[in-house]
Parts: sequence; C-alpha cells; structure tokens
Amino acid sequence: MDLKDTLALLHPAIAIAFVFPLIGIVINRSWLTRQRRLQTTNGEKSKIPPSVGSEHLAIGYWLSGSVVGVALLGMAFPIFSKMIERDILTKEPSRVAFVVILFIASTASMVFLYRATSKLWRGVFATLSGVGLIILGAQPEVFRRDKEWFFSHYYYGIAAALLMIFSMAIVQDIYQDRKNRWRTVHILLNIFATILFLGQSMTGARDLLSIPYSWQASYISKCDFTNKTCPQINK
Repeated sequence: MDLKDTLALLHPAIAIAFVFPLIGIVINRSWLTRQRRLQTTNGEKSKIPPSVGSEHLAIGYWLSGSVVGVALLGMAFPIFSKMIERDILTKEPSRVAFVVILFIASTASMVFLYRATSKLWRGVFATLSGVGLIILGAQPEVFRRDKEWFFSHYYYGIAAALLMIFSMAIVQDIYQDRKNRWRTVHILLNIFATILFLGQSMTGARDLLSIPYSWQASYISKCDFTNKTCPQINK
C-alpha cells in the first residue's frame, strides 16, 4: 500500500480497534447501572457493585469524544487529500483556511465541553461542536451518498456523533432531574445511537470494499457500476 492508502485506513482502524469495544463496554455498564437502580428502588439488595454507575459515566465520556474524533478524522482525510490533488489551496485559499479553522474550533469546542459546568456553556460548546461537524461534512470533498442517505455511512456517522455531543451536554441535567425525564431522553437517544452504530459497521464494511487502492483507481473509474462491468484487459 502507498502512504495515501495507509492514511485512508486510519479512520476505520481506530473505529474497529477502539470505538466499537467502547460501545460494548458502555452498553454493558448502562445495563448493569439500570438493573442496580431498579433493584434498589424495589428494596432489593443488589449484587451489582455501585461503581458501575461511575464507570458508565467515565467510559461514556471516552466513547463520546472518540466518536466525534473519529468523525473528524474520517472527514479530514478526504477533504485534505482531495484539496491537495485538485490544488484547492491555490484556487480557493480562503476556503482552505476556513476548513482548517473549523477543524481546530470543533476540536477545541469538544475539549471545552468536557470542562463546562454551567448549562449555558455546555449548550454553547455542544452547538459549536455540532455545527462544526455539519459544515465540515458539507464540503464538496466529502462523499455522502446523498441519494442513498437512508443507508449512508456519512449520515449515520454524523447523526451518531451529534447524539454523543448531546449526551455529553445533558449529563449534569440527568443527575439533577428528580423526575428522570432527562434520563429517559438519554436512554431513548442512546438506543437510537446503538442502532446507528450497527448501521455504521455495515455501511463502513461496504464502503471499504468499494474503495480501491490508489494505484487501482484509474482502472476502477472506467468501470460501469450500473451494469457491473469493467473494461477487459488485453493480455
């Protein structure tokens, strides 16, 4: 593989090696936390240690940041690699500068979201992070499958990342809400996020199969994808 092909694999490699194991751990801890809460509410003596709640919170923070980070990485490669190929720095220097600032601002907003305590600043940094992801994803270099948005790796990934940002923003509200309304919202949204992650695994595997090595791209581009045929090679 060329360096370009290796860089293209960073996004799926990190997702498989780091993000998806975290998803399994978070789901396990969330289930144990809920079971313990239900048992103690019913007056039962739970065998589940009380530490599962704090573990769920800590690993959930890791998962949220990882999902957003992988989403940014997944967009950074096609954006900058295609900008270099098409000499966009010369043709559209202002857009290149804007994109670089967006990546920096989105990353910084996530860092500040981790540290924010007041509801106002949590909302501000969550909004900035989400808007940054959406604007970066709207760049022409990003492959979105707009005509197949209902089975698009990009749209599933952006939706999952936005849900992770929202989950981080409402963590303190969950613990302060005695009526458990925010907890219910958190559970429902993260069930949906889990479904999106499953979709990510399928669409990601499909897209990896459709991306050729850089040295194969010129030949693959000549194929007829509608009729599923490629030009014959003369021996």
